[in-house]
Amino acid sequence: MDSITEPAEQDAASASPDGGEQDPGRDETERPADLTAVLTGAVDLARAAIIEGGVDGEEQVGEYLGASFEDPTAATHRFLAVMPGYQGWQWAVVVAAYPGADHATVSEVVLVPGPTALLAPAWVPWHERVQPGDLSPGDLLAPPADDPRLVPGYQSTGDDELDELEGEIGLGRKQLLSPLGRAEAAQRWYDGDYGPQSAMARSTRRVCRDCAYYLKLTGSLGTLFGVCANEMSADGHVVAIDYGCGAHSDTPPPAQIGSPMFDPYDDGVLDLTES
Repeated sequence: MDSITEPAEQDAASASPDGGEQDPGRDETERPADLTAVLTGAVDLARAAIIEGGVDGEEQVGEYLGASFEDPTAATHRFLAVMPGYQGWQWAVVVAAYPGADHATVSEVVLVPGPTALLAPAWVPWHERVQPGDLSPGDLLAPPADDPRLVPGYQSTGDDELDELEGEIGLGRKQLLSPLGRAEAAQRWYDGDYGPQSAMARSTRRVCRDCAYYLKLTGSLGTLFGVCANEMSADGHVVAIDYGCGAHSDTPPPAQIGSPMFDPYDDGVLDLTES
């Protein structure tokens, strides 16, 4: 008999949602009646196989859930698993027999998740789990292999002003931002918290292009973006040229409210007399 293994995803996929018989008539035309009786009658054999390979014996085998046929000569018997930490899981025992046989043999004993089993979430590769904002002081994060956002330093970036500047001052950086990388960054900035569709921008009629605090970027990105230099607003952030906020440099002062201002009254000039 094969050893107990877990989990068997193939068996789980082929099982019916309630753990019972998947399609009792699927192979009836191919399977003789006596073979069907041998396969479906192997309940005690299947239970004994679980007990034999288990740690706690009969205590870990619960209610019988039924059988399903995988092919004309094999059937899977299922039992509820009674084990700490495996609530909703099932024992699946595959038995097989050939036409004319008077008994079945055990092919496999596996532990599979049932429809109510608590499963771990799908595994996500590490590079897909890292999100913006996850980088902490001391962390190292290399760019992905063959990152399409980067091009070798000797290639053109697609930004004429930047390419000319690189050559003049001889920066010679190993890699530069590619047109794709620049376009993706521009789209993020435009759709983000400092773009024209943000709640802040929609609440004002003034835009950054007319603001004294707006520092325009150089190169092709400068046609749409700049940096805010107002510490009371988006200080240090890249803002879209048509972003806006209530701290625009042309924002008028508020109207005067309250009591009017008068010169102080000197009550020392009063002469007091007794009446």
